[in-house]
Amino acid sequence: MGTFKIEGGHKLHGEITPQGAKNEALQILCAVLLTPDEVVINNIPDILDVNKLISLLENLGVKIQKKGKGSYSFKADDINLSYLQSEQFKTDGRGLRGSIMLVGPLLARYGKGYIPKPGGDKIGRRRLDTHFEGFIQLGAKFRYNKEEHFYGVEAKRLKGTYMLLDEASVTGTANIVMAAVLAEGQTTIYNAACEPYLQQLCKMLNRMGAKISGIGSNLLVIDGVLNLKGTEHTMLPDMIEIGSWIGLAAMTKSELTIKNVSWDDLGQIPSVFRKLGISLEKRGDDIYIPEHKEGYKIHNYIDGSILTISDAPWPGLTPDLLSIILVISTQAKGEVLIHQKMFESRLFFVDKLIDMGAKIILCDPHRATVIGHNFKSTLKSTTMVSPDIRAGVSLLIAALCAKGTSIIHNIEQIDRGYEDIDNRLRAIGAKIERM
Repeated sequence: MGTFKIEGGHKLHGEITPQGAKNEALQILCAVLLTPDEVVINNIPDILDVNKLISLLENLGVKIQKKGKGSYSFKADDINLSYLQSEQFKTDGRGLRGSIMLVGPLLARYGKGYIPKPGGDKIGRRRLDTHFEGFIQLGAKFRYNKEEHFYGVEAKRLKGTYMLLDEASVTGTANIVMAAVLAEGQTTIYNAACEPYLQQLCKMLNRMGAKISGIGSNLLVIDGVLNLKGTEHTMLPDMIEIGSWIGLAAMTKSELTIKNVSWDDLGQIPSVFRKLGISLEKRGDDIYIPEHKEGYKIHNYIDGSILTISDAPWPGLTPDLLSIILVISTQAKGEVLIHQKMFESRLFFVDKLIDMGAKIILCDPHRATVIGHNFKSTLKSTTMVSPDIRAGVSLLIAALCAKGTSIIHNIEQIDRGYEDIDNRLRAIGAKIERM
């Protein structure tokens, strides 16, 4: 189990460039299975979860060549379908939540897709019903081996249909879209997710020859085609990492520039941080955060009541940033209620912040009230364990702000979502050591 040793209380300075978007990568990489032609993908983040998926594709028979940093070519012209029934696949697939998105393209192109019950973050239940209900509506037959927790869908040819999703699941929408692009006839998906990463997938598929309209809305119309061709695609910067660096700059009272953030795809993120009193400047396609010498003050609602920040499907605030917002609120002036609506157990890391001296009331598993210190009382260093990707980097930000030296164990969780994070933080002045 890896460990970070962090000496807190130092100001940071300089520029940091966000990695490619993890959540986009997990969709885009699976889409290479839809064509026998070469697909080139750029700005792929070098992180544990993405590398696991690339390894899965290679084991499936996809020919992969590295063309440069973050740039790979993929050619799925000779897929080994027998791997899907192997014990090795059952082991490999369980270790990655994103492996579920292999099923849609495999079903569309080969008439069968299988997956073991995937693992991933320990953040409560994240059901797969939306994925499989969509496949069934397209004409697939569902199989489930209860003893081995092994799922499967099979169909000779998928047929387009109208469907109303019971939840606007991003991965569910992506999976169904990848299945529908090669289905016979027209598929209409209502209550579809419309996150920028899903938009990126749809635009890439259209360049490959798919016919998808309604991109960016919650109503997608897909006219099935017989085959798709190759393309080249560059992924967006990771909005979660961008939010993490905004929070880090504010918490450490540091002057920081975040490069190439794709402002048009950030949605509400800048305005939510401004509600916490954090100053952001748009400089071209960069975000400049000045040194917050006097701290930052949380805005109340216009009637004077306490601000509530909650997550919601796009264009609402992404749930992955709530833990970051909670941490930076601990040093703000004022109070805020954090309401995590979309996932379970994501607030259960607050006990570690309380141990560091934060004033947080955990109201229930989904809500926490934070009373900010206004930097009058600094967080104390401590030893802690990273429970998942987002909580892990939130604790890292807290440690960089805290007085003294903190230890974070189980940093493999952080490595699953953040590329070379310790070296990039050291480049802007952080005192962090990987042990």
